[in-house]
Amino acid sequence: MSSLQNIRHLSAEQLKEFFISKGDKAFRAKQVEEWLWKKSARSFEEMTNLSKETRTLLEEYFTINPIRIETSQVSNDRTIKNAFRLHDDHIIEGVLIPTDTRMTACVSSQVGCSLTCKFCATGKLDRLRNLDYDEIYDQVAIIREQSEQHYNMALSNVVYMGMGEPLLNYSNVLKSIEYICSPHGLNMAQKRVTVSTAGIAKMIKKLGDDQVKFNLALSLHAANDKKRDRIMPINESNNLEVLEEALNYFYEKTGTRVTLEYIVFNNFNDSIDDARELGAFARRVVSKINLIEYNPIDGAEFQKTTEHKTNAFMAELWRLGLVVNLRRSRGKDIDAACGQLANKSVV
Repeated sequence: MSSLQNIRHLSAEQLKEFFISKGDKAFRAKQVEEWLWKKSARSFEEMTNLSKETRTLLEEYFTINPIRIETSQVSNDRTIKNAFRLHDDHIIEGVLIPTDTRMTACVSSQVGCSLTCKFCATGKLDRLRNLDYDEIYDQVAIIREQSEQHYNMALSNVVYMGMGEPLLNYSNVLKSIEYICSPHGLNMAQKRVTVSTAGIAKMIKKLGDDQVKFNLALSLHAANDKKRDRIMPINESNNLEVLEEALNYFYEKTGTRVTLEYIVFNNFNDSIDDARELGAFARRVVSKINLIEYNPIDGAEFQKTTEHKTNAFMAELWRLGLVVNLRRSRGKDIDAACGQLANKSVV
């Protein structure tokens, strides 16, 4: 592991001061920043408008610590799952999800996860550390290249729905979005970015206080506390009443309606009564609902519900006048679908 300083962790001012202290021009800092964040350079060698001397100087003092693709798998439905190796040899996963109309990067925010949700493969892993903002940015930059190379389409959306709980890595997640959406970075629209949380109420409120412009999704999966406690231990300290208050606070501060994500499990949360409970919760929060097909994982007690029950569930929500979409799972055959990211492809 390199003992050199990560150049992407320097501010523009610090970089400028470095060049001046070495007898170089201050504008070099701007050139280097453009290579790092706009052009996603992964080595100093790529910075071709810098002299050989300047590149050698940078190599002497700094590292970039880029993430690298360890393995890639392509699904029958064209989904691409990547195992990324970090500079300290940890592995995370990120996915390119293609549809006819959009290309979505699903990225991780932590190495592992600490929340132990019962239906999620990542929840069976220990949380080893938070990702730095540049490591999150790298996932998007690499997946964006894949989108253009494999499918000749620009990346259109980014979802923080990979490994980890984004709101437990708050500052790095927000800073990564800054670089992904900045005109000096990847220049994506904030409204094309969605951060998904299992429900950390005080951090949802902080998003409101920070008046973020991106979208927020809540992994709900049960609309009564008893059921949610059983599948999501975080609910014991962040119950539905507390979450409802936090989501409404977020809406008041940002004007952005929340997406409620609801995986439909067979004989657990798929009855008409469950749909009515979900409908009642959704009515108390300015929201839309995404119903999600379940993707079974090794050793889990839950199974995907039937098409018939899913349709009846959705019909009941429509009858209640709610906005509902059914999200079909993609990449199931390579364990790339929602809840399946667990580094199984890497030994």
